[in-house]
Amino acid sequence: MTLPSLRVPDFQVSDSHHRLVFVGLSGGVDSAVAALLLREQGWRVRGLFMKNWEEDDTKDYCSAAEDLADARAVAGHLDIPLATVNFSTEYWDRVFSYFLNEYRAGRTPNPDVLCNREIKFRAFLDHALAAGADCIATGHYALIHSEADAHRLRRARDEAKDQTYFLHQLDQDQLARSRFPLGELTKPEVRALARSAGLPNHARKDSTGICFIGERRLRDFLSRYLPARPGPIATADDGRVVGEHQGLMYYTLGQRKGLGLGGMASAREAPWFVVTKDLERNRLVVAQEHDHPLLMSAGLSASRLHWIAGRPPAAGAAFDCQARIRHRQPLEACTVHLLPGERCQVRFARSQRAITPGQSVVLYRGQDCLGGGVIEAADRGSCKA
Repeated sequence: MTLPSLRVPDFQVSDSHHRLVFVGLSGGVDSAVAALLLREQGWRVRGLFMKNWEEDDTKDYCSAAEDLADARAVAGHLDIPLATVNFSTEYWDRVFSYFLNEYRAGRTPNPDVLCNREIKFRAFLDHALAAGADCIATGHYALIHSEADAHRLRRARDEAKDQTYFLHQLDQDQLARSRFPLGELTKPEVRALARSAGLPNHARKDSTGICFIGERRLRDFLSRYLPARPGPIATADDGRVVGEHQGLMYYTLGQRKGLGLGGMASAREAPWFVVTKDLERNRLVVAQEHDHPLLMSAGLSASRLHWIAGRPPAAGAAFDCQARIRHRQPLEACTVHLLPGERCQVRFARSQRAITPGQSVVLYRGQDCLGGGVIEAADRGSCKA
């Protein structure tokens, strides 16, 4: 098959000759094109479909069966073997239990980060190596740069699709045995390759749901595992009760939609935003300012730090770099102060909005992703000019 005249990555061609790679085929177009590119570059390619959630509501949500059907169609079109494996026990024990515990504690977790570390690049990698694979590959938008025995995780060419935020917990061994064929491509180029190759899923929409759980309404889903505790919605300025929330776990800092506070006679015509969650009194606190002082922070504290290189990027107790506190956020200049016990404080050059405990702060130096940690608390206030 001759691929169209797009910028097709020619990565590590020297190590592709007849080596065996397992590609995680999800049914989506990104993993399908990853398999296509690897096969064209001389790899022996096998597909692996991971089922990691035991569905009991397939009538209402896109099920694993539909994803598997798409993965099988892709594998058949590319003439590669496809196996299936069920990691639902590993997912529950290593990812979903943590997800629920964080919500119980009033935090907002990011399961995709842990899912990558524990399932896609641990359970899947271990399974593939045990089956004789030399490495694994996925449809993530990221780059791996290897020199001797050192491996760096780098931002993808397509900044809008870059997924290093979700991959920052990977280590040297995982990067050494992983391939990201899409790192030098943009999403439109991936779509064009899929169409040109006649892949049966070339027009499939991107998924935006929780890792392996799918695109379902978070409130309905969480209510099956955690009891909701309704309580008052109060204003930040005077504590006036203006409504009732359905449970603090269903709301995130900075949230605007879904509050049900429109059209109040005693308030001006302006949108309301969640500015903080009062866990002790089970109150959701709101204000009519996008950049309310309670939403603005000069820095944050983080724990459970992980360094992709296996160590911090500087010998001293502080260093300058850039950071993201959410996926797709522009990189923000900051200073990181290392603390004992795999903890740090991050001070930003300019104030940040809606820093959320439980989410990840991910650190960068130029194109390189250094690692990151879990946000414990925001340092309230604005940065000094």
